[in-house]
Amino acid sequence: MIDTIKRISGVNPRKCMKCGKCTASCPAFDRMQFHPHQFVDMVENGRIDELMNSEGIDFCLSCFACVERCPRNVEPAKVIEAVRLAVIRQQGGAHLTPDEIPALLDDELPQQAITAAFRKYRK
Repeated sequence: MIDTIKRISGVNPRKCMKCGKCTASCPAFDRMQFHPHQFVDMVENGRIDELMNSEGIDFCLSCFACVERCPRNVEPAKVIEAVRLAVIRQQGGAHLTPDEIPALLDDELPQQAITAAFRKYRK
C-alpha cells in the first residue's frame, strides 16, 4: 500500500525534514488526529493503515497551505489526498447522492470538505 500512496501522491516523503512548517500553517490542524508532517512521516515509515483509519483525512481542507510553506517541496496535502483516494478505492461502491448530503452535515465540518467528499463519492 505504501507504494500505491507514493505513486498516487507523487511525493517523496524522505525529503521531509520534519520542521513542522506545514502543520503550523494548517487551518485544520487542531481537528486532525495526525498533522500534515506526521502524515508524511507515517507514509515514510509504512504506517498506512493508521492513516487510512484516521478521521484526520476528512478534516483536511485541501487548501494546500502546507504545500506553500514546505521548504523542501514535500507537498503533504498530496499525501493526505492520496490516502483519501486509497480509502475510497478500498470502499468500492460507496457513492453519495445529493439527497444523502443533508443528513451528513455537521456545523463544525468545513463546507470545502463536504464539497470535496461529494465530488469523490458521487462517481
